[in-house]
Parts: sequence; structure tokens; C-alpha cells
Amino acid sequence: MPTDIIMPQMGESIVEGTITKWLKKPGDKVQRDEPLFEISTDKVDAEIPAPASGVLQEIKVSEGTTVGINTVVGTIAADGEAAPAKSAPAAATQEKPALEKKEEKKSAAAPPPAATVITPAPQESSDDEEARSSPLVRKIAREHGVSLSQVSGTGLGGRITKQDITAFIEKGSQPAPVGADTSVRPAERSEAAPSSPPATPPAPRPAPATYPGDLVPLTNMRKIIAQRMIESRRTSAHVHCMYEVDFTRIVSLRAKHKNGFEQRHGVRLTFMPFFVRAAIIALQQWPIINASLEGDSIRYHRNINVGIAVALDWGLIVPVLKNAGDLNFLGLQRGITDLGERARTKKLKPEDVEGSTFTVTNPGQFGAVFGLPIINQPNSAIMGVGGITKQPLVVTDKEGNDSIAIRSVVHLTLGYDHRLIDGAVADQFMALVKKILENWNEEVG
Repeated sequence: MPTDIIMPQMGESIVEGTITKWLKKPGDKVQRDEPLFEISTDKVDAEIPAPASGVLQEIKVSEGTTVGINTVVGTIAADGEAAPAKSAPAAATQEKPALEKKEEKKSAAAPPPAATVITPAPQESSDDEEARSSPLVRKIAREHGVSLSQVSGTGLGGRITKQDITAFIEKGSQPAPVGADTSVRPAERSEAAPSSPPATPPAPRPAPATYPGDLVPLTNMRKIIAQRMIESRRTSAHVHCMYEVDFTRIVSLRAKHKNGFEQRHGVRLTFMPFFVRAAIIALQQWPIINASLEGDSIRYHRNINVGIAVALDWGLIVPVLKNAGDLNFLGLQRGITDLGERARTKKLKPEDVEGSTFTVTNPGQFGAVFGLPIINQPNSAIMGVGGITKQPLVVTDKEGNDSIAIRSVVHLTLGYDHRLIDGAVADQFMALVKKILENWNEEVG
């Protein structure tokens, strides 16, 4: 009997989901727990794994369709029991053109040819199609002309992650030209490759998904973001304050320890845990920043749950680092890395994006000097991290002498709800964050 593929319940409050993309076609082989299709809910976008191994027999619900939880969206047949695909027009055979039929009649002596399947030309090499990777990884590979057969995957089951493909590109490796024979092992390519350029020209990049003048419906995620941003503006009395921080000490500290940190702990040392740790210490001293309004009352939260805004190719999501006040520096870095990776690979669960009490966002990673972020409801404050740049600053030594020096500078912005937080409190909170960062004395692990 075929195995039903059902729309899963991604949390108690979720009653439906939208299928945004099928990662397999009817007739394709699938392995149990291999990503099979992508869904979007009002909480998260996620990849849904195959419930069994076999062949995708039928797709019952097409892309872009919203259905309730537990709805059967497709079926998987066992390898030896796979029936002809019942989904997608012309999945088995397509009728030949009339002209071709006439040519066949002229060759009556020859045995009748087998039915022909007309399929569109692939946009990726077969190696890339077989590589275990997400749509984002395949998109990055196409944009940089990289064959995924050259990239070693570090994810579960050899899956190629975004970090794998970006690391490969950053190394400056020369990928095989599109259309070239990739069956030769990398170690042999230098000897087997001809001295002259390959006869097959590189294939053009895929055409853009949209064109000027197109009217494109909002995705589910975009609709939810739009709704929540408007609601936040209408709910909270937004005020912002901005502080300039001399970040030189931490820039030097990270440069000194980043290689050893990664070797010891298997995770990259980034700047984000420094900002999060400084905010946690300040939140412990100023708990009103970690509080929320509930009607005519103030809810002082028992735990510090820090939302970390993650920019995705298809939108923005804020996974939550739970009980962040109980974590040491290494725990913060591991938690931040894990949330970011699972957000980008669509592995977050609904509970991963719930329960934040304070949010940190980082527009500086794209070059912004600073930002004026909108509060992530029901939080009362959000801290924006600007870009780290070198600037001339007036530096005062212990004897009180002033001099001009080149320093690494970052601008931090606090957006806060003036209904609950007074300007003096917000400024004292940020002054403490600034002091902690400029005089960092904690071990980085």
C-alpha cells in the first residue's frame, strides 16, 4: 500500500499550511527523512521530510495551495510497487506530433519505436540535482557557476549547507564550467582537461522570476511580516536612541581568538554573542526593558529570551534564544549559530520563534551605519547593531591627555515603547551596554 504524505501540524495553534514548493517530481525516488516539500505557516517556513522511502507516486496538492493539517497531499509507493505517476500532465508519455506520426508510417518495416517522453531541458547538471541541498544552496551555486558535485556537505547525511557553498566560493576555487564533464575526479581534472577552452559555451543564468510590470502576489511570510509591522507601529509608542561604541577592544579580541575558538569548539566566533551578552547583563540590571505591557499591568518576565533577527532570501524571521541569561559566552555563540542555520535551512519549529522578551537585529551586516528597527511585539524594546567601521576618535589616556586615533566603531540603536520605558531608563540601559562592550573583560571560551 502507498504511504500517505500529510500536511503536518507545526504547533498547537497552527491549523493549516501552504505548500510553497515540491522538491521532487512524480516518479522520483525518495529516501525516508529526505526533504520532500516546503510549506509556509503563520509561524515558520519549513522543509517537510519524506515519511518513507520509495517513489513519489502522486502529488495531490499543487504548489501555492493552502490546506488544513492532516490533509493527504501526496503518496509514496514502495520501489517495487510504484504505479505510473498520477500527477503532473504528461508525466508518463506525451503524444507525438502529427508530422512525426507520418514519418513513422513510412517506415512500416521497422519495429514501432517506443513512446517518447518530452521533457524540458534541465537548468542544473545531474550532479547538482542529485546533491542533497536546499533551494537556497542551489540558487547560490547557479549564481556563481558552481557544480555542487565539487562541494563537500557537512550537514546531516552529507547535506550541503549554505555555509558549505559560501565557504567553497570564498576559497576562490575554480568550478568546472557548466556543461563540462564533471565525472572526472577533482584530483584528475588538471591532467584530463584540454589546454583549449571547452567547446560547449557556459549556459546562461536562469531568467529572473519576475519582470518590471509584473504583479506578483505576496508570499505568506511577506503578508505576515506586513501585518505585524503595521500592528507594532499602531501598538507601541516608538522612540529611538543611538549610541556610538568604541569596539576596538572586541575587534582585536576576536581577531586573536577566532581560529583557536573554532578549533576547540567547532563553531565560528562572531560578533553577535558580544552584543547579546552585553544586552543580557544590562537587562538584568534594568528589568523594565525586558518587560511587556498586558492591559493595564506590567509583566516582568522571569527569563531573558532573546530574539535574533535573521534575514532570509524570502523574508525575515526572529528565532528565539531561550533562557539566554543562563548561558555562558560559548553557549550564546552555539545557540545563535544553531538558530541562524536552522532558519536558513527551514528547520525551525513554531516554538523556536515564540516567547521572546527582547530582540537584537543586525542591519550592520549589510553595511548600514545604524537602523531604526520596529519593535517585535509583544517586546518593549529592540536593539539594532550597525556596521563596524574604522573612524578617527578622540582618545583620552589615564593622565587625561587627548589624542586622535583610528578606532573600530559601531553604532547601537535602541527602539523602545515609550508607554512603558522612559527615555532616562533607555539611555541608562544603553550606557551600560556601551560600557560593557568598551571594557570587555569576560573570557570568550
